[in-house]
Amino acid sequence: MTSAEVTRRRVMGFGLGALAGLPAGCSGDSGPVRRLRLATGPEGGPYNAFGQALARAVAASGHRIEIVPVSTAASVDNLRKLDEGSVELALAMADVAENAVLGREPFLRPAAATALARVYVNYTHLIVPADGPVNSVTDLAGRPVAAGAAGSGVQVVAERVLRAAGLGGAPATAPATAPATASAPVPVPASAADERQLGLAASVTALRERSVDALFWSGGVPTPALADLARELTLRFLPLDAHVDPLRDRYGPVYTAVTLPAGVYGLTEPVGTIGVGNYLLARADVPQGVARDLLQVVFDRWRDLLREVTAGARLEPRFAISTGEVRLHPGAVAYYRSVYG
Repeated sequence: MTSAEVTRRRVMGFGLGALAGLPAGCSGDSGPVRRLRLATGPEGGPYNAFGQALARAVAASGHRIEIVPVSTAASVDNLRKLDEGSVELALAMADVAENAVLGREPFLRPAAATALARVYVNYTHLIVPADGPVNSVTDLAGRPVAAGAAGSGVQVVAERVLRAAGLGGAPATAPATAPATASAPVPVPASAADERQLGLAASVTALRERSVDALFWSGGVPTPALADLARELTLRFLPLDAHVDPLRDRYGPVYTAVTLPAGVYGLTEPVGTIGVGNYLLARADVPQGVARDLLQVVFDRWRDLLREVTAGARLEPRFAISTGEVRLHPGAVAYYRSVYG
């Protein structure tokens, strides 16, 4: 039996008792419109683009559902909002979602979150100026690095890569009890990278102005802001595939080996790097019929949803159910059962 068949059987068997009591045809198509707030990410980013596209697709579907995208700092922030109940849906990177449901750092306890689907894969980018001094991850020791905005999934994967390379250290911003100032910078060990908490736009500006020596990003391919930067500057994309196995050994299969293809960003040859799935998540109290109807829209309109997020990706149920430690919402189980027959 293949791993895919094992996964499929596990999904088909999940929650059958709970689903047995559902009336036939249970859906969100009767009664008042169900308003669902979706935690996305910063305006102009891929999560925000996905959320806006999903809101349009749902509005055009005829289902009595309204999606309201909420701009956030991204993955960590999204899981916290989902857990506290200020949103009903969220997008998050797989590693952050697993941290949340398992109660691992930076979460203080297990978060209330279920998965609807793994919707696409992020590619980890580590970018430096081609004429700069950095040729490998270890060259980042003691150097300023744009390592993702506070509360983002980029920050999580960047910190893990740097720690795996022996370059982890104090963050570039101090705890709230002792804020950093220009006259009192936070000390960073000489062997560590100087991690700067910057979002994508600020990271691009910092690399362009040479106030950082490298930029981490985790997103679709191509990411428009990075494609624009590559047309301005000659860039080097550092390979990260050697770090996949150490990360999998420590954190599990949320990390995979993927390749930035030749041609994208002007690359003349492929660059191996780290892939991280992105999950569409829901609170468990979202009605099962609503979750099922929402997934119908997602799979009917996946081309529109992914068009501005990542090129060449496709969404298939056999991959969408691969959500690791994050259990599927019962409505998602019902949807995938209907797909598999």
